[in-house]
Amino acid sequence: MKNEKLHKEFLKAVDAVNNYTDPLPADLLLKLYAYYKIANKNLNNPRSKTPLINAFKANALIQAQKVKPEEAMKLYIDLVKKEILPKSK
Repeated sequence: MKNEKLHKEFLKAVDAVNNYTDPLPADLLLKLYAYYKIANKNLNNPRSKTPLINAFKANALIQAQKVKPEEAMKLYIDLVKKEILPKSK
């Protein structure tokens, strides 16, 4: 997949997540969070007001730390296609 095509598909997947209104499982949200942060090369510490949420987010980032940004985009897209798009129809 070319970078431009991948980036467009990634943005469409992000939009699908942002417009999804049903509750999503926490483990899925954490994976999406980690892949999104890595894809955008934003590895700053989580900034939730809740320490426990920060810990879960930090753990998700640690688990995905070896993933490269382009791979993170692909993984994010794949998760959205598998877990969110079929349910939004």
